[in-house]
Amino acid sequence: MREYLLTFFIAASVTYLVVGLAGRFAYWVGAVPPTRDRDVHREPVPRLGGIAMLVGLLVAMLVASYLPRMRDVFEQSSDAWALILAAVVICLIGAADDIWELSALAKFAGQVVAAGLLVALGVQLLYLPLPGGTFVLDSTQGAIMTVLLVVGATNAVNFVDGLDGLAAGVVGIGAAAFFSYAYLLSVQNNNPSYMTTSALVSVVVVGICAGLLPHNAHPAKIFMGDSGAMLIGLLLAAGSISLTGRLPSQDVDTSSFLLTLLPLVLPLAVILLPFLDMMLAVVRRTRAGKSPFAPDKMHLHHRLLEIGHSQWRAVAIMWVWAALVSGGLVVIALVGGWTTYVLLALAVLVMIAFTTGHPRRLFRRGHVTAM
Repeated sequence: MREYLLTFFIAASVTYLVVGLAGRFAYWVGAVPPTRDRDVHREPVPRLGGIAMLVGLLVAMLVASYLPRMRDVFEQSSDAWALILAAVVICLIGAADDIWELSALAKFAGQVVAAGLLVALGVQLLYLPLPGGTFVLDSTQGAIMTVLLVVGATNAVNFVDGLDGLAAGVVGIGAAAFFSYAYLLSVQNNNPSYMTTSALVSVVVVGICAGLLPHNAHPAKIFMGDSGAMLIGLLLAAGSISLTGRLPSQDVDTSSFLLTLLPLVLPLAVILLPFLDMMLAVVRRTRAGKSPFAPDKMHLHHRLLEIGHSQWRAVAIMWVWAALVSGGLVVIALVGGWTTYVLLALAVLVMIAFTTGHPRRLFRRGHVTAM
């Protein structure tokens, strides 16, 4: 655990320190676009915070590769190096979009290339866990499923990046839940070092998100941009794929089904709300005769602002949802029991009321103090 904590602090501190340089670089290359009608901020804010996150990732992974117990992660599998290479590619594509605003098709092609690199370097789904057994994927099926999962995750995180600190918080919370699952699974499987690529990548994602948040929280001094959103989306999906590829498929039975399925479900569950928001946006724009990639101001976070929530409160609501969904899944898989189900159901009902309720009634003086 000490190696993971050290890696986290390195990722967080390096990201925090490099953000200032990334902001200056953004001004230098012109990655400070004017505000648009759909934006919630009123003053231009530099992008390219993802560059600082990439530097934090690279430094943390480099240090981790020299740690005595963590070295095995890099020596026993090529997954870590594959994730690093794909992360560099997707971040550079996102940075190009932050600076020059690439077309939707060009950006999509870049995402497919990054996902294809993962597949080419051996990081891909090998099977799908099913109740009572598994469905083994051939190389073509595994490649297609991997690309779909990675591209879907990168776009979903990109869609949720609409309020200060929202994407960094949601993904950071989800990555923390995934790290706890990956680490506890290693302990349960009697892994003597408890070191896995998925746990390492997850703790690094938590670190780079934590390092960006002091600069990205409202009022934001810098945005992560597409360079950051696509980076953490890829890492979240690829980490889960790496863990799934290392699980023994023959051991999947009815009792361990959820435990085995969780590596795929958890990253999707973390971005469930933004993913559904993305799907509804595609349907909404297509029905209106617009391009599915055409921007608008009807996303979930925009609706929270419209009903009266402040930016801080809207972001906090999304953070709590991420923690409830991701943490709840981990608890259900590892603990279970009717008490767990009842408590989580009550928590979901409370959050539904809190999310949809009018802020003036929820935060009346003498009842609840607004955040």
